Amino acid sequence: MAQAAALAKKEFPWVWEGTDRKGNRLKGRTLAVSEKDVHAELRRQGVIAVKVKKERQLFKGGGKISPLDIAVFSRQLATMLAAGIPLVQAFEIVGVGHDKPAMQKLILDIKGHIEAGSSLHEALKKHPLYFDDLYVNLVEAGEQAGALENLLDKVATYKEKTEALKKKIKKALFYPAAVLAVAVIVTVILLIFVIPQFEELFKGFGADLPAFTRMVIDLSRFVQDTGWLMLIIAVGAAFTFGYFHKRSRAMRQFIDRMMLKFPVIGPILVKAAIARYARTLATMFAAGVPLVEAMTSVAGATGNIVYENAVLKMRDEVATGLRLQRAMETTGLFPNMVIQMIAVGEESGSLDEMASKVADFYELEVDSAVDAMSSLLEPLIMVILGGLVGSLVVAMYLPIFKLGAVV
Repeated sequence: MAQAAALAKKEFPWVWEGTDRKGNRLKGRTLAVSEKDVHAELRRQGVIAVKVKKERQLFKGGGKISPLDIAVFSRQLATMLAAGIPLVQAFEIVGVGHDKPAMQKLILDIKGHIEAGSSLHEALKKHPLYFDDLYVNLVEAGEQAGALENLLDKVATYKEKTEALKKKIKKALFYPAAVLAVAVIVTVILLIFVIPQFEELFKGFGADLPAFTRMVIDLSRFVQDTGWLMLIIAVGAAFTFGYFHKRSRAMRQFIDRMMLKFPVIGPILVKAAIARYARTLATMFAAGVPLVEAMTSVAGATGNIVYENAVLKMRDEVATGLRLQRAMETTGLFPNMVIQMIAVGEESGSLDEMASKVADFYELEVDSAVDAMSSLLEPLIMVILGGLVGSLVVAMYLPIFKLGAVV
Protein backbone atom coordinates (compact mmCIF):
# COMPACT_ATOMS: atom_id res chain seq x y z
CA MET A 1 0.00 0.00 0.00
CA ALA A 2 2.84 2.36 0.91
CA GLN A 3 4.50 1.69 -2.46
CA ALA A 4 1.26 2.33 -4.32
CA ALA A 5 0.75 5.59 -2.41
CA ALA A 6 4.27 6.72 -3.24
CA LEU A 7 3.76 6.02 -6.94
CA ALA A 8 0.33 7.66 -6.93
CA LYS A 9 1.79 11.09 -6.00
CA LYS A 10 2.15 13.15 -9.11
CA GLU A 11 5.07 15.55 -9.29
CA PHE A 12 4.98 18.82 -11.21
CA PRO A 13 7.79 21.06 -12.44
CA TRP A 14 8.34 24.23 -10.36
CA VAL A 15 10.59 27.22 -11.04
CA TRP A 16 12.05 29.12 -8.13
CA GLU A 17 14.26 32.06 -7.16
CA GLY A 18 16.11 32.42 -3.90
CA THR A 19 19.36 33.14 -2.09
CA ASP A 20 22.01 30.91 -0.55
CA ARG A 21 23.65 31.36 2.88
CA LYS A 22 26.07 33.94 1.44
CA GLY A 23 23.27 36.01 -0.05
CA ASN A 24 23.94 35.04 -3.67
CA ARG A 25 20.85 35.04 -5.86
CA LEU A 26 19.95 31.66 -7.37
CA LYS A 27 17.41 30.35 -9.86
CA GLY A 28 16.36 26.80 -10.55
CA ARG A 29 13.80 24.23 -11.52
CA THR A 30 12.69 21.16 -9.60
CA LEU A 31 9.96 18.53 -9.50
CA ALA A 32 7.70 18.25 -6.47
CA VAL A 33 4.16 17.36 -5.49
CA SER A 34 3.39 20.75 -3.95
CA GLU A 35 4.90 24.19 -3.31
CA LYS A 36 5.43 23.20 0.32
CA ASP A 37 7.65 20.31 -0.81
CA VAL A 38 9.68 22.70 -2.98
CA HIS A 39 10.35 24.98 0.02
CA ALA A 40 11.32 21.96 2.15
CA GLU A 41 13.72 20.64 -0.49
CA LEU A 42 15.34 24.08 -0.94
CA ARG A 43 15.78 24.45 2.82
CA ARG A 44 17.62 21.11 2.86
CA GLN A 45 19.93 22.51 0.20
CA GLY A 46 20.56 25.70 2.19
CA VAL A 47 18.51 27.91 -0.15
CA ILE A 48 16.00 30.49 1.06
CA ALA A 49 13.16 30.56 -1.50
CA VAL A 50 11.95 34.03 -2.44
CA LYS A 51 9.66 33.07 -5.31
CA VAL A 52 8.19 29.67 -6.22
CA LYS A 53 5.64 29.00 -8.96
CA LYS A 54 4.47 26.08 -11.03
CA GLU A 55 6.04 25.99 -14.48
CA ARG A 56 3.66 26.57 -17.36
CA GLN A 57 3.27 23.55 -19.65
CA LEU A 58 3.09 24.70 -23.26
CA PHE A 59 1.85 21.35 -24.53
CA LYS A 60 0.76 18.07 -23.03
CA GLY A 61 1.85 15.57 -25.66
CA GLY A 62 5.50 15.66 -24.68
CA GLY A 63 6.82 14.48 -28.02
CA LYS A 64 7.75 10.99 -29.11
CA ILE A 65 10.57 9.18 -27.36
CA SER A 66 13.14 7.99 -29.88
CA PRO A 67 15.83 5.30 -29.48
CA LEU A 68 18.39 8.10 -29.60
CA ASP A 69 16.75 9.65 -26.51
CA ILE A 70 17.23 6.33 -24.71
CA ALA A 71 20.89 6.23 -25.81
CA VAL A 72 21.52 9.76 -24.50
CA PHE A 73 19.73 8.92 -21.24
CA SER A 74 21.92 5.81 -20.82
CA ARG A 75 25.08 7.85 -21.40
CA GLN A 76 24.00 10.54 -18.92
CA LEU A 77 23.09 7.98 -16.27
CA ALA A 78 26.40 6.12 -16.74
CA THR A 79 28.34 9.39 -16.36
CA MET A 80 26.47 10.33 -13.18
CA LEU A 81 26.98 6.91 -11.58
CA ALA A 82 30.69 6.94 -12.52
CA ALA A 83 30.94 10.31 -10.73
CA GLY A 84 29.61 8.68 -7.54
CA ILE A 85 26.10 10.18 -7.61
CA PRO A 86 23.48 7.85 -6.04
CA LEU A 87 21.07 6.19 -8.49
CA VAL A 88 17.88 7.95 -7.33
CA GLN A 89 19.58 11.35 -7.33
CA ALA A 90 21.00 10.67 -10.80
CA PHE A 91 17.50 9.95 -12.10
CA GLU A 92 16.26 13.18 -10.49
CA ILE A 93 18.99 15.25 -12.14
CA VAL A 94 18.60 13.66 -15.59
CA GLY A 95 14.78 13.71 -15.44
CA VAL A 96 14.35 17.30 -14.28
CA GLY A 97 16.93 18.57 -16.77
CA HIS A 98 15.43 16.85 -19.82
CA ASP A 99 13.85 19.11 -22.45
CA LYS A 100 11.33 16.55 -23.73
CA PRO A 101 8.32 16.21 -21.35
CA ALA A 102 7.57 12.63 -22.43
CA MET A 103 11.15 11.56 -21.66
CA GLN A 104 11.06 13.48 -18.41
CA LYS A 105 7.89 11.65 -17.38
CA LEU A 106 9.41 8.26 -18.28
CA ILE A 107 12.61 8.89 -16.28
CA LEU A 108 10.77 10.13 -13.22
CA ASP A 109 8.33 7.23 -13.39
CA ILE A 110 11.28 4.81 -13.32
CA LYS A 111 12.72 6.81 -10.40
CA GLY A 112 9.41 6.38 -8.56
CA HIS A 113 9.54 2.59 -8.98
CA ILE A 114 13.14 2.50 -7.71
CA GLU A 115 12.19 4.59 -4.65
CA ALA A 116 9.36 2.13 -4.05
CA GLY A 117 11.85 -0.71 -3.76
CA SER A 118 12.32 -2.05 -7.31
CA SER A 119 15.76 -2.72 -8.75
CA LEU A 120 16.73 -0.75 -11.85
CA HIS A 121 16.21 -3.64 -14.28
CA GLU A 122 12.78 -4.38 -12.73
CA ALA A 123 11.78 -0.72 -13.13
CA LEU A 124 12.97 -0.68 -16.75
CA LYS A 125 11.08 -3.89 -17.50
CA LYS A 126 7.82 -2.05 -16.77
CA HIS A 127 8.44 0.02 -19.94
CA PRO A 128 9.03 -2.61 -22.68
CA LEU A 129 8.21 -0.10 -25.41
CA TYR A 130 11.47 1.74 -24.69
CA PHE A 131 13.64 -0.88 -22.98
CA ASP A 132 13.78 -4.23 -24.76
CA ASP A 133 14.91 -7.56 -23.28
CA LEU A 134 18.49 -6.97 -24.40
CA TYR A 135 18.68 -3.63 -22.56
CA VAL A 136 17.07 -5.05 -19.41
CA ASN A 137 19.33 -8.13 -19.43
CA LEU A 138 22.46 -6.00 -19.72
CA VAL A 139 21.37 -3.75 -16.86
CA GLU A 140 20.55 -6.80 -14.73
CA ALA A 141 24.01 -8.22 -15.45
CA GLY A 142 25.55 -4.89 -14.41
CA GLU A 143 23.59 -4.83 -11.16
CA GLN A 144 24.59 -8.39 -10.31
CA ALA A 145 28.27 -7.72 -11.11
CA GLY A 146 28.32 -4.42 -9.20
CA ALA A 147 29.46 -2.56 -12.32
CA LEU A 148 26.26 -0.81 -13.38
CA GLU A 149 28.00 2.34 -14.65
CA ASN A 150 30.28 0.28 -16.93
CA LEU A 151 27.36 -1.71 -18.32
CA LEU A 152 25.29 1.43 -18.88
CA ASP A 153 28.23 2.91 -20.77
CA LYS A 154 28.36 -0.22 -22.96
CA VAL A 155 24.58 -0.04 -23.47
CA ALA A 156 24.86 3.63 -24.50
CA THR A 157 27.63 2.82 -26.99
CA TYR A 158 25.61 -0.11 -28.34
CA LYS A 159 22.45 2.00 -28.79
CA GLU A 160 24.38 4.83 -30.47
CA LYS A 161 26.09 2.51 -32.94
CA THR A 162 22.94 0.53 -33.76
CA GLU A 163 20.94 3.73 -34.31
CA ALA A 164 23.67 5.09 -36.58
CA LEU A 165 23.55 1.82 -38.54
CA LYS A 166 19.74 2.01 -38.83
CA LYS A 167 20.00 5.52 -40.26
CA LYS A 168 22.44 4.28 -42.91
CA ILE A 169 20.11 1.42 -43.88
CA LYS A 170 17.13 3.78 -44.08
CA LYS A 171 19.19 6.05 -46.31
CA ALA A 172 20.08 3.10 -48.53
CA LEU A 173 16.41 2.08 -48.87
CA PHE A 174 15.04 5.62 -49.15
CA TYR A 175 17.15 6.67 -52.12
CA PRO A 176 15.79 4.16 -54.68
CA ALA A 177 12.25 4.70 -53.37
CA ALA A 178 12.68 8.47 -53.75
CA VAL A 179 13.90 8.06 -57.34
CA LEU A 180 10.88 5.92 -58.22
CA ALA A 181 8.43 8.25 -56.46
CA VAL A 182 9.77 11.38 -58.18
CA ALA A 183 9.71 9.64 -61.57
CA VAL A 184 6.09 8.54 -61.10
CA ILE A 185 4.93 11.98 -59.84
CA VAL A 186 6.58 13.86 -62.71
CA THR A 187 5.18 11.42 -65.29
CA VAL A 188 1.63 11.62 -63.88
CA ILE A 189 1.71 15.44 -63.82
CA LEU A 190 2.79 15.54 -67.46
CA LEU A 191 0.17 12.98 -68.51
CA ILE A 192 -2.71 14.73 -66.70
CA PHE A 193 -1.93 18.41 -67.28
CA VAL A 194 0.51 18.80 -70.18
CA ILE A 195 -0.35 16.08 -72.71
CA PRO A 196 -4.06 17.09 -72.97
CA GLN A 197 -2.98 20.60 -74.07
CA PHE A 198 -1.01 19.12 -76.95
CA GLU A 199 -3.91 16.80 -77.80
CA GLU A 200 -6.18 19.81 -78.31
CA LEU A 201 -3.57 21.37 -80.54
CA PHE A 202 -3.19 18.23 -82.65
CA LYS A 203 -6.95 18.03 -83.33
CA GLY A 204 -6.62 21.06 -85.60
CA PHE A 205 -3.93 19.45 -87.74
CA GLY A 206 -6.34 17.10 -89.51
CA ALA A 207 -3.54 14.59 -90.08
CA ASP A 208 -2.61 11.16 -88.72
CA LEU A 209 -0.41 11.27 -85.66
CA PRO A 210 2.77 9.17 -85.29
CA ALA A 211 2.29 5.86 -83.48
CA PHE A 212 4.46 6.96 -80.50
CA THR A 213 2.41 10.15 -80.06
CA ARG A 214 -0.90 8.22 -80.23
CA MET A 215 0.40 5.79 -77.61
CA VAL A 216 1.30 8.63 -75.21
CA ILE A 217 -2.08 10.34 -75.76
CA ASP A 218 -3.91 7.05 -75.11
CA LEU A 219 -1.88 6.61 -71.92
CA SER A 220 -2.79 10.17 -70.87
CA ARG A 221 -6.51 9.47 -71.39
CA PHE A 222 -6.24 6.22 -69.44
CA VAL A 223 -4.58 8.00 -66.49
CA GLN A 224 -7.19 10.77 -66.55
CA ASP A 225 -10.11 8.31 -66.68
CA THR A 226 -8.83 5.79 -64.14
CA GLY A 227 -6.41 7.91 -62.10
CA TRP A 228 -8.49 7.96 -58.90
CA LEU A 229 -9.20 4.23 -59.17
CA MET A 230 -5.48 3.51 -59.64
CA LEU A 231 -4.66 5.70 -56.63
CA ILE A 232 -7.23 3.89 -54.46
CA ILE A 233 -5.89 0.51 -55.57
CA ALA A 234 -2.30 1.59 -54.86
CA VAL A 235 -3.17 2.89 -51.37
CA GLY A 236 -5.21 -0.25 -50.65
CA ALA A 237 -2.38 -2.49 -51.82
CA ALA A 238 0.13 -0.60 -49.65
CA PHE A 239 -2.18 -0.84 -46.61
CA THR A 240 -2.79 -4.57 -47.19
CA PHE A 241 0.92 -5.20 -47.60
CA GLY A 242 1.71 -3.32 -44.39
CA TYR A 243 -1.05 -5.13 -42.48
CA PHE A 244 0.08 -8.63 -43.43
CA HIS A 245 3.77 -7.74 -43.21
CA LYS A 246 3.30 -6.91 -39.52
CA ARG A 247 1.22 -9.99 -38.73
CA SER A 248 2.64 -12.71 -40.96
CA ARG A 249 6.09 -13.99 -40.04
CA ALA A 250 6.15 -16.17 -43.18
CA MET A 251 5.57 -13.09 -45.34
CA ARG A 252 8.30 -11.12 -43.54
CA GLN A 253 10.69 -14.01 -43.98
CA PHE A 254 9.92 -14.16 -47.71
CA ILE A 255 10.40 -10.38 -48.09
CA ASP A 256 13.61 -10.37 -46.04
CA ARG A 257 15.02 -13.28 -48.05
CA MET A 258 14.21 -11.52 -51.34
CA MET A 259 15.71 -8.25 -50.11
CA LEU A 260 19.00 -9.99 -49.29
CA LYS A 261 19.20 -11.12 -52.94
CA PHE A 262 18.22 -7.74 -54.39
CA PRO A 263 20.97 -6.06 -56.47
CA VAL A 264 22.95 -3.29 -54.73
CA ILE A 265 20.60 -3.18 -51.70
CA GLY A 266 21.05 -6.88 -50.82
CA PRO A 267 24.79 -6.76 -50.04
CA ILE A 268 24.24 -3.70 -47.84
CA LEU A 269 21.52 -5.47 -45.85
CA VAL A 270 23.74 -8.55 -45.43
CA LYS A 271 26.59 -6.42 -44.07
CA ALA A 272 24.18 -4.58 -41.76
CA ALA A 273 22.79 -7.85 -40.36
CA ILE A 274 26.31 -9.16 -39.70
CA ALA A 275 27.30 -5.86 -38.06
CA ARG A 276 24.26 -5.98 -35.75
CA TYR A 277 24.91 -9.64 -34.93
CA ALA A 278 28.55 -8.99 -34.05
CA ARG A 279 27.87 -5.76 -32.12
CA THR A 280 25.14 -7.34 -29.99
CA LEU A 281 27.19 -10.48 -29.39
CA ALA A 282 30.19 -8.40 -28.28
CA THR A 283 28.10 -6.26 -25.93
CA MET A 284 26.27 -9.19 -24.34
CA PHE A 285 29.38 -11.34 -23.92
CA ALA A 286 31.39 -8.43 -22.46
CA ALA A 287 28.60 -7.97 -19.91
CA GLY A 288 29.10 -11.52 -18.71
CA VAL A 289 25.85 -12.89 -20.13
CA PRO A 290 26.24 -16.63 -20.91
CA LEU A 291 26.63 -17.30 -24.65
CA VAL A 292 23.50 -19.46 -25.06
CA GLU A 293 21.36 -16.95 -23.19
CA ALA A 294 22.88 -14.04 -25.12
CA MET A 295 22.09 -15.64 -28.49
CA THR A 296 18.35 -15.08 -27.98
CA SER A 297 18.85 -11.32 -27.74
CA VAL A 298 21.42 -11.41 -30.56
CA ALA A 299 18.88 -13.10 -32.86
CA GLY A 300 16.29 -10.39 -32.35
CA ALA A 301 18.83 -7.62 -32.93
CA THR A 302 19.94 -8.72 -36.42
CA GLY A 303 17.03 -6.89 -38.06
CA ASN A 304 16.37 -9.65 -40.59
CA ILE A 305 14.26 -12.77 -40.03
CA VAL A 306 16.57 -14.93 -42.16
CA TYR A 307 19.49 -14.13 -39.86
CA GLU A 308 17.24 -14.25 -36.79
CA ASN A 309 16.20 -17.84 -37.57
CA ALA A 310 19.81 -18.77 -38.29
CA VAL A 311 21.03 -17.37 -34.96
CA LEU A 312 18.27 -19.17 -33.05
CA LYS A 313 19.34 -22.41 -34.74
CA MET A 314 22.95 -21.63 -33.80
CA ARG A 315 21.84 -21.09 -30.19
CA ASP A 316 20.31 -24.56 -30.06
CA GLU A 317 23.44 -26.10 -31.56
CA VAL A 318 25.74 -24.24 -29.13
CA ALA A 319 23.53 -25.41 -26.25
CA THR A 320 24.29 -29.03 -27.26
CA GLY A 321 28.04 -28.39 -27.09
CA LEU A 322 28.88 -27.30 -30.65
CA ARG A 323 31.37 -24.44 -30.98
CA LEU A 324 30.01 -21.12 -32.17
CA GLN A 325 32.37 -21.18 -35.14
CA ARG A 326 30.95 -24.50 -36.36
CA ALA A 327 27.38 -23.36 -35.77
CA MET A 328 28.02 -20.26 -37.90
CA GLU A 329 29.51 -22.37 -40.71
CA THR A 330 26.39 -24.55 -40.95
CA THR A 331 24.14 -21.54 -41.68
CA GLY A 332 25.96 -20.55 -44.86
CA LEU A 333 25.16 -16.88 -44.11
CA PHE A 334 28.48 -15.66 -42.70
CA PRO A 335 31.64 -14.88 -44.72
CA ASN A 336 34.73 -16.93 -43.96
CA MET A 337 36.52 -13.90 -42.51
CA VAL A 338 33.82 -13.44 -39.87
CA ILE A 339 33.84 -17.14 -38.97
CA GLN A 340 37.62 -17.20 -38.62
CA MET A 341 37.69 -14.10 -36.39
CA ILE A 342 35.00 -15.60 -34.14
CA ALA A 343 37.04 -18.84 -34.05
CA VAL A 344 40.14 -16.89 -32.93
CA GLY A 345 38.04 -15.15 -30.29
CA GLU A 346 36.76 -18.47 -28.94
CA GLU A 347 40.24 -20.00 -28.80
CA SER A 348 41.89 -16.97 -27.18
CA GLY A 349 39.05 -16.20 -24.75
CA SER A 350 38.48 -12.78 -26.34
CA LEU A 351 35.20 -13.41 -28.16
CA ASP A 352 33.79 -10.00 -27.22
CA GLU A 353 36.87 -8.21 -28.57
CA MET A 354 36.89 -10.11 -31.87
CA ALA A 355 33.13 -9.69 -32.33
CA SER A 356 33.56 -5.95 -31.71
CA LYS A 357 36.25 -5.78 -34.41
CA VAL A 358 33.92 -7.60 -36.84
CA ALA A 359 31.15 -5.09 -36.01
CA ASP A 360 33.47 -2.11 -36.54
CA PHE A 361 34.61 -3.49 -39.91
CA TYR A 362 31.11 -4.16 -41.23
CA GLU A 363 29.72 -0.86 -39.96
CA LEU A 364 32.41 0.90 -42.01
CA GLU A 365 31.56 -1.36 -44.96
CA VAL A 366 27.89 -0.37 -44.72
CA ASP A 367 28.85 3.31 -44.52
CA SER A 368 31.07 3.04 -47.61
CA ALA A 369 28.47 1.03 -49.55
CA VAL A 370 25.69 3.54 -48.81
CA ASP A 371 27.89 6.48 -49.84
CA ALA A 372 28.90 4.67 -53.03
CA MET A 373 25.27 3.89 -53.85
CA SER A 374 24.27 7.50 -53.23
CA SER A 375 26.98 8.70 -55.60
CA LEU A 376 25.80 6.19 -58.21
CA LEU A 377 22.13 7.08 -57.90
CA GLU A 378 22.56 10.85 -58.22
CA PRO A 379 23.37 10.69 -61.95
CA LEU A 380 20.92 7.79 -62.32
CA ILE A 381 18.11 10.06 -61.09
CA MET A 382 18.97 12.57 -63.81
CA VAL A 383 19.05 9.83 -66.46
CA ILE A 384 15.68 8.35 -65.41
CA LEU A 385 13.89 11.70 -65.10
CA GLY A 386 15.54 13.01 -68.25
CA GLY A 387 14.54 9.84 -70.15
CA LEU A 388 10.91 10.01 -69.00
CA VAL A 389 10.43 13.72 -69.61
CA GLY A 390 12.42 13.59 -72.83
CA SER A 391 10.33 10.72 -74.21
CA LEU A 392 7.08 12.58 -73.51
CA VAL A 393 8.44 15.79 -75.05
CA VAL A 394 9.62 13.93 -78.18
CA ALA A 395 6.22 12.21 -78.48
CA MET A 396 4.47 15.59 -78.41
CA TYR A 397 6.78 17.29 -80.88
CA LEU A 398 6.90 14.47 -83.46
CA PRO A 399 3.66 15.66 -85.18
CA ILE A 400 5.04 19.21 -85.32
CA PHE A 401 8.28 17.98 -86.89
CA LYS A 402 6.26 15.88 -89.36
CA LEU A 403 4.09 18.87 -90.27
CA GLY A 404 7.16 21.05 -90.79
CA ALA A 405 8.66 18.44 -93.12
CA VAL A 406 5.48 18.38 -95.24
CA VAL A 407 5.35 22.18 -95.50
